[in-house]
Amino acid sequence: MLHDGGKGMIFLSILQAIGLFLVTNIDDIIVLSLFFARGAGQRGATRRILIGQYLGFAGILGAAVLVALGAGIFLPPEFIPYFGLIPLGLGLWAAWQAWRNRGDDDNDDDEAKIAGKKVAVWAVAGVTFANGGDNIGVYVPVFLSVGPGAVLAYCVVFLALVAVLVMIAKFIATRRPIAEILERWEHVLFPLVLIGLGIFILVSGGAFGL
Repeated sequence: MLHDGGKGMIFLSILQAIGLFLVTNIDDIIVLSLFFARGAGQRGATRRILIGQYLGFAGILGAAVLVALGAGIFLPPEFIPYFGLIPLGLGLWAAWQAWRNRGDDDNDDDEAKIAGKKVAVWAVAGVTFANGGDNIGVYVPVFLSVGPGAVLAYCVVFLALVAVLVMIAKFIATRRPIAEILERWEHVLFPLVLIGLGIFILVSGGAFGL
């Protein structure tokens, strides 16, 4: 049975984990909302987005734990900014697809418009992981300052909150005014956000001497 002091430490660790997760992942809501807009009406889109988010975030946690354990040789800090190539490439591909299909919108029937576009698990996972460079930079010193038990507690709380984050993004993306805007401009916003995210990660991290 835990003493009051032990219970207090656990409660404090949980609160710290929640705060840390919110600070480092709040920006994911925008990207996830665009994924939901892109997959609107697609059967299984929510499941694929959820799985992709979990896979990407599991990669972030795994990398942070490895670096904290002194295995930085497998993930040198100078390599992290190059993760920006993932959303940049996906954004450029989405922009090319939108440009190639620019004349199809007027010819699509309502059912085709409602069907949305296929959202791939690997795409969500890749963008999530690429956007996690700052997460790794924040998590490593925190993990280094606490014991193994606290690290495990942090990871459990983080993984539980991933589902909450995805549900919040879905809620936002399905509100009628927002959904109407996303439905109309998703083909422009989706590539722009990914391209901008990729460039930001590359430039802010000094990739290619930028």
